[in-house]
Amino acid sequence: MKVIIPVAGIGSRLRPHTHTQPKALVPVAGKPILSHIIDALIKEGFEEFIFIIGYMGEKVEWFIKEKYNSIDSHFVVQEPREGIGHAVWLTRKLLKPTDEILIVLGDTIFDFDIQSIIQQRGSLLGVKRTEDPRSFGVAELDADGYITRLIEKPSIPKSNLALVGIYKIQEAEKLMNALDYNIKNNIRTLNEFHLTDGLMRMIDEDGIKIKTFSVQNWYDCGAKTSLLETNAILLKKNQGGLPKQKFENTIIIPPVSIAEGCVISNSIIGPNVSIGEKTNIGYSILKDSIIGSYSELKDVVLHQSVVGNDAYLKGLCQSLNIGDSTEIDFN
Repeated sequence: MKVIIPVAGIGSRLRPHTHTQPKALVPVAGKPILSHIIDALIKEGFEEFIFIIGYMGEKVEWFIKEKYNSIDSHFVVQEPREGIGHAVWLTRKLLKPTDEILIVLGDTIFDFDIQSIIQQRGSLLGVKRTEDPRSFGVAELDADGYITRLIEKPSIPKSNLALVGIYKIQEAEKLMNALDYNIKNNIRTLNEFHLTDGLMRMIDEDGIKIKTFSVQNWYDCGAKTSLLETNAILLKKNQGGLPKQKFENTIIIPPVSIAEGCVISNSIIGPNVSIGEKTNIGYSILKDSIIGSYSELKDVVLHQSVVGNDAYLKGLCQSLNIGDSTEIDFN
């Protein structure tokens, strides 16, 4: 089974960080989003990966070749970017008629029993019950649990089963044929070629039976707030405890992830803080934040913050002599 990972998106909701790096390489809980995905799949025995790159794709390709040189990796460029369906369609020449595929979106960190899913016959789509699924693809099922309809970002959802970006497809050739038909006939939804439309054509025209499987733990990294929530959850899950290195006059409150080569002094770090490699921090208090590599922070108090790589941040340090009955508000 081949793995297809689309990572061509701009990641506009994570700006300004995605001005200088692709969204898939934004760090969370001590390593890039993409590494969480690849590491989980390699652990389950996957060896062949197809990456669909676009925006800053050379950085993704360099990262994969540098860090994951043991896997069989292929790269396809999506330009222009016309939706996930279009992205997956571009991989068709790398697939054989008998291939099965696992499609995982490049900003979807997941936690489910991969082996139990890939060993089942037929095609399966990962879903999660969501209070407001209007921002997702939505699946409607019949009484036997088979998908009757897939609709992208419905204004009035008839189901609360949101597609989470994990697709195990047994009939890969039929999916490619369906996507090919939609693209050649310019069949779009919200001005894009969506994967959901290709899957619906498989169901309607080819009579393919597709079921869903429930993903209990699915972590969204698409925006700052959800990225920080994911960072905290994964740090707790991975038991990010006290680091091995010692820091001068510093209190560490787990869970944290502090990379190698950091110099920290006279500070309070944690909880829920990830710090990249070779970052210098002094006289600061950090909690619920992600700090990039090669950065320098001094005299700052940060919470719910994301600081990129090679950043320099110096706060305001006062020396005060305050008399009785004084009120000062630095805000």
